[in-house]
Amino acid sequence: MVSTMACNYDEWCRNEFTSLHSRVGHLFIDIDIGCPYGLPYVSTFHQATFAPLSERAMELFLAAGYRRNGNCLYNMACRNCSACIPIRLHPVEFSVNRNQKRALTKNCDVQKVLVSLQPTREDYALCEKFLQSRYPRENNTATGYYRDFFLNTIVNSAQLQYRVGERLIGAAIIDIGYNWLNAVYFYFDPEEGRRSLGTYNILCLIDLCREWEIEFLYLGYFIHSVPAMSYKGNFHPHYLLRGNKWLQHK
Repeated sequence: MVSTMACNYDEWCRNEFTSLHSRVGHLFIDIDIGCPYGLPYVSTFHQATFAPLSERAMELFLAAGYRRNGNCLYNMACRNCSACIPIRLHPVEFSVNRNQKRALTKNCDVQKVLVSLQPTREDYALCEKFLQSRYPRENNTATGYYRDFFLNTIVNSAQLQYRVGERLIGAAIIDIGYNWLNAVYFYFDPEEGRRSLGTYNILCLIDLCREWEIEFLYLGYFIHSVPAMSYKGNFHPHYLLRGNKWLQHK
């Protein structure tokens, strides 16, 4: 029953997005850069910058596989690679597995705090520590990530913080709509690797969606060959956008 309703929802979204895209498609341009996920291809971002969007417009872009970067919406139009596959969960359908139960146990001492997206020195420090450990590229800085990637004026965004006592060990940047939640980014203390915080974060976002009766949780891209992106496929059932259809994978 849930899957049938989702199929109808997706069809409505596709039809409405076709009309929306006919009005704004001319705003999009293609930008080529090196692959941000380390694959040996040129990445092509098909993107446009927007003023504030209605919640429904953002929902339609997410359902069509678009992502947010600052005030830009984009999808991947790479000529020689199709590894980036949009992935979403339907929280009401999700069933936790044994490994995910272990992640919950490992983090039973963690406190969750939802705050506005107004970064502090503490946020910058942890994000910087994460980037320098995991993605030590030139110009990869916490200040730049917040300024150019996380902060925006087009949708409602927030930050879900994870703390042990007073210490910040992780933070999820999320966009929030009436019927959808968009996981923009997650960073954490690299010294807390044993906690499986990436998995724990998604479990917490699923719980948040269930609490707020949100139907769709967008997790960005699933990339099978990139471990930092492929673990999302461990959440079942999940949906991958193939062509213009969301297909269930159990």
